[in-house]
Amino acid sequence: MYELFPYFTNDGSVGLYSPKDDDIYHSTYGALSEAYEKFILPANLNEFLKTHNEIKILDICFGIGYNSKSFLNYFFENFDKKLSALNTTIDTIGTDNKLNKIFIKAVDTDKNLMFLSPFIKSENKNIFNNKINFSHEKISKLLKKRTKPKYKLKKFINMIFLKKIIKNHPEIFDDSEFNLILKSKKYRQFLDADICRLYAFYKNRGYVYTPLRRLSAFLHNIYYRYISTSYKKAAKYLKLVDFIFEGEIGDARKIILDDNNTYNFIFLDAFTPAKCPCLWTVDFFKELHKHLDDNGMILTYSNSAAVRNAFIQAGFWTGKIYNKENDKFMGTIAAKKLELIKFGLSEYDLGLIKTKAGIVYRDKDLSLDNRAIIMAHDKEVATSTLISSSKFIKTFRGSN
Repeated sequence: MYELFPYFTNDGSVGLYSPKDDDIYHSTYGALSEAYEKFILPANLNEFLKTHNEIKILDICFGIGYNSKSFLNYFFENFDKKLSALNTTIDTIGTDNKLNKIFIKAVDTDKNLMFLSPFIKSENKNIFNNKINFSHEKISKLLKKRTKPKYKLKKFINMIFLKKIIKNHPEIFDDSEFNLILKSKKYRQFLDADICRLYAFYKNRGYVYTPLRRLSAFLHNIYYRYISTSYKKAAKYLKLVDFIFEGEIGDARKIILDDNNTYNFIFLDAFTPAKCPCLWTVDFFKELHKHLDDNGMILTYSNSAAVRNAFIQAGFWTGKIYNKENDKFMGTIAAKKLELIKFGLSEYDLGLIKTKAGIVYRDKDLSLDNRAIIMAHDKEVATSTLISSSKFIKTFRGSN
């Protein structure tokens, strides 16, 4: 039976743990905060949207959708400001012409997570994170504080994603495994009750009703279409913005090989290279290079020397993400143009790339499994004459 391992992160949004990979999907300091600070804010979207009405995003390892949902949330927050500058509002502007076009292609191997993405709570205030529903010492230690929301994901964002996922995957209604997850009491505290009710309405709408059920569906219809502010706002935004969402379940390597799109932004949010090297190889990055717009960016949370070296070998200019609030660097940006890199790699970063830690993962035909990639990488590291990372760090610190 399919099982989830959710927990509330410190900003009140839900994070997930994978026992299979012994890895977390989201940082314990905040799943939503991580999406904003490592993927959305560093993309400098404000500047991009000043000169572009169309935007294409590839979201690799979509999971429960924080990166894509955060992007749409950020976009509509700034869309309201744009309307305000035009001295109009979403309620008064005409809908004859679409003002923007957004295309998001989301890829993941787990269809249950993709289906669940609109249902997951993104904000839970003032709960004391002193326990989780599974055993993991590291996560437990990092959650001993009250949740404090930092960013707010508007409810209509989840409503929009629910509509899009249902449109792309109508089989969701007949998926017994997924529907059992929704009904499970074990996961109820992590799911948004309003979204669950809206899904139930969509699901029941196509069935044959008894008079009582027909009345119940009619009341749902009245609430969501005429009373719910979030529902009405979602409908209006979709009239003003041409939003296309494609969710694909499968191996990102195979999907990208069959893809003819060129993207403005690529969010790379796979498990760490040590757990999932197939999406961090120099060969996969070369393929991503073909699918990135000349003025585009790849953003990822990884600081790995092997990952940064792979980006460089694949033909990218590579730099770091700077978090102004915490005054620290985190994550990596890759682009085809140097001017898009605000914070380049330091002398230390470049030195580390030239050590054994910087040896890249390889997957020439984009077909090897993770175990085979790791074994080949370990062999290359073992036979390499490069300096070890520990020796380099010791020498570097001594000389500075």
